[in-house]
Amino acid sequence: MSRRKRRGGTGGRGGAAGASGTRARAAARGGRGGARPAPTPAPAPREPLELTRPVFFVGFMGAGKTSVARRLARICSVASVDMDTYLERREDRRVKDIFAEDGEDAFRAIETDVLAELAAKDPLLVSCGGGVILREENRAILREGGFVVYLRVTADEAASRISDTSSRPLFQDLAAARARCEERLPLYEAVADVTVDTAGKGVAAIAREVQRLLEKEGVLCRQPR
Repeated sequence: MSRRKRRGGTGGRGGAAGASGTRARAAARGGRGGARPAPTPAPAPREPLELTRPVFFVGFMGAGKTSVARRLARICSVASVDMDTYLERREDRRVKDIFAEDGEDAFRAIETDVLAELAAKDPLLVSCGGGVILREENRAILREGGFVVYLRVTADEAASRISDTSSRPLFQDLAAARARCEERLPLYEAVADVTVDTAGKGVAAIAREVQRLLEKEGVLCRQPR
């Protein structure tokens, strides 16, 4: 009975010593590494960016016009709009329904009106439909109304990027898509202020390349604080 008490007493003293030693070690550790390092100053915020004129993205379907414009809009905190989506909301009809019900000529007339409307707004990043360059009126608006970025892509690479070809009737026949892409090539080049080859590049890389070009050309500028 007394032996158990002595062991218990010894254990109590050992426990106190152990706790003291633990506190000492913790204090030592705290002394060495417990002090928090001074916080690294946050980098100075970059000046906000602004567009000096509208930027129109043109190119064959599947070139990534809408994806690149949206990514660039997020990076630079500027506004972007997809022209076909804007047209559908304005007309309250899908593009394919306008084609089916009224024909391509009627659609192209609406497209010209929408293009002129967007060119007259505060500068935006505008992703255009693949056939916007077919009408001379449209080419004139593109050349005179803003800055044109041509995203170049082959029909074969475009087809590989489109997961659902049922929404793109042209790609039901790849040979026809190749021929149409070749036919449109000189029209894209005629309106382009800069050309970006998209082969083998992701959306983020293309957006960064476009950003550098726009800043170099003075189209995308940093606002003074």
